[in-house]
Amino acid sequence: MHTNSSLQKVAEDFRYLLNRAYSRKAALELVGNRYQLTSDQRHLLHRGVFSDEDSNWRKAKIVPFTQIRNKDLAIDGYNVIITIESALSGRPLILGDDGFIRDISGLSGDFKKSKTTDEALQLIFNTLRKTTPRNTLFLFDAPISKSGALAHEVRHWIKQEALPGDAQAIKVPEKILVGFPGVVATSDTAIIDRSEKAVDLAAAILRQNRKLTSLIRF
Repeated sequence: MHTNSSLQKVAEDFRYLLNRAYSRKAALELVGNRYQLTSDQRHLLHRGVFSDEDSNWRKAKIVPFTQIRNKDLAIDGYNVIITIESALSGRPLILGDDGFIRDISGLSGDFKKSKTTDEALQLIFNTLRKTTPRNTLFLFDAPISKSGALAHEVRHWIKQEALPGDAQAIKVPEKILVGFPGVVATSDTAIIDRSEKAVDLAAAILRQNRKLTSLIRF
């Protein structure tokens, strides 16, 4: 069994292959089989290790959260909330080569609202109140159970905080997030790669509130 520290060598080999134009699938399968990695270990590498080109490409898009003032902001709802919840629950996160912090629990499709969700939302709105985006749009994946109810609750938060914005549960949030004419808050690589500007809002909130207690990096 490999520990996270012993995965460093595996991560280096994975990154080496990615930098030589191997596909992610082929490279991960190669190192995974060579080192007899578990599915969880392969998932960890997939979430955190990228080619230098991809990492630099994404880092160039990062907007510091202090600079979202007076900008339109679209929030990838479940992505941001689950990342914050994971940290609040003591689950580890991973700092990717590309500078974004990601949840590694794989809970998105099985998400269920809890008291930790309320705590995460409180932290999010505390930050939005201070940074004052021009307009904030929360987007949730409608196929996930009770997304409509969560969007309704977030709209209540928006109204209560007197912030300009909205929350919607739609079938494919990516259709709005990709190409959004402002800043997108997400750590989803597929969305970041197709967006002009991105902010790692979850990471900023966790750092600001000193909640990043378990962070894996390669």
